[in-house]
Amino acid sequence: MASGPNKLNVLLVGGGGREHALAWRLKRSSSLGSLWATHGSNPGIRGLARCADFEFSMGELYRIEQLIRREKIDLAVFGHSAAAAQLEADKAFSKGLMRAAAIPTAEGRVFKDANAAREYVASREEPPVIKASGLAAGKGVFVPATAEEALAAVDRLMVERAFGAAGDSVIIEERLVGREVSIFALVDGRNILVLDACHDHKRIGDGDTGPNTGGMGAFCPSPLVDARLMASIEREVLVPTIDALKRDSVEYRGVLYAGIMLTHAGPKVLEFNARFGDPECQCLVRRITGDFAALLHATATGKLADLRDDVIGFDPSHVCCVGLASAGDPGVYRTGLPIEGIDEAEGVEGVTVFHAGTAKERGGPLVTAGGRVLNVVAKGATLEEARERAYRGAEMIRFEGKTLRKDIAGSGVGARA
Repeated sequence: MASGPNKLNVLLVGGGGREHALAWRLKRSSSLGSLWATHGSNPGIRGLARCADFEFSMGELYRIEQLIRREKIDLAVFGHSAAAAQLEADKAFSKGLMRAAAIPTAEGRVFKDANAAREYVASREEPPVIKASGLAAGKGVFVPATAEEALAAVDRLMVERAFGAAGDSVIIEERLVGREVSIFALVDGRNILVLDACHDHKRIGDGDTGPNTGGMGAFCPSPLVDARLMASIEREVLVPTIDALKRDSVEYRGVLYAGIMLTHAGPKVLEFNARFGDPECQCLVRRITGDFAALLHATATGKLADLRDDVIGFDPSHVCCVGLASAGDPGVYRTGLPIEGIDEAEGVEGVTVFHAGTAKERGGPLVTAGGRVLNVVAKGATLEEARERAYRGAEMIRFEGKTLRKDIAGSGVGARA
């Protein structure tokens, strides 16, 4: 079922707001043939892609392989090997790699015993940052205000097992002071293409209060990262990371995300992810122009250096993303609540709405189906304009218990690098 010469058939795996944003950008690619998706349960993705006729399961990947063969999919694996995935999946591994490669990061120690971890916390003059070593859906990092909160975080991870095996070991590290930015790069094994610097807002409450949700909003580009600082981050963080993996015979292909704290001593790495961030991706795709499908395919096949200049570009606009969540997120929340007003929101100039946790049965209403429900993303000539448009669109969307932060991008307005 190939779509003609030089056309790429793409399979998109995943069903959140990030994947809806990727589908939206892919559909605007001149080289795209057919776009397939594994998660037709997301109404936004369902409106853009041909959806698999089976429910996605990690235990039945043979179904994905059959679909790839049957539909002549050209791009389904855009990402890293299992060995490279350790950079995100095992924070103890990434901390060791950074130490060995002299990559600037916070001082920290790894603990596998809860009692030893508690003793170390008690010995610190200031409450340290507590991190689950394994994957915890973006919610395994605790930044306690007191020693008591730090001890409670250790217990939550290692005793209560709030995130299961992710808490088998924890990293306890110094608290870095500064502004945090998200740096994304495409890596094809040899070449690195750095994308926009973004800011995200992880906590549920205004002023960065309350628990981590995985992401309540974002904006880009960052006014704090100029070309000189970005070149420094590429030289001191990104390139040494890829080189360190190569020395261990690990080739990295896909997206490399570095969470960076801009400290008085210079940029320091907070963490690595081996994927597009959520909701930063929702901002990035609104600024990326050109042939996105060709860009991803070149990354996956080691051919970034061969791309024409017109394949990738960046819109000069500023972008702001405001997340709409269910009341109670990231804890217990209700689902199945009717959603209205999306068409009105997208009537605001520059606004696009991406579905993160919604559902719609045939003939039924659109309803909530997750903790993070929708991402309202707006472009503007200035960050102030993008922010105003995003919030105007967000106010038009209605569902019971709609929860949003009022200060997304507020810290970025007026900031300078």
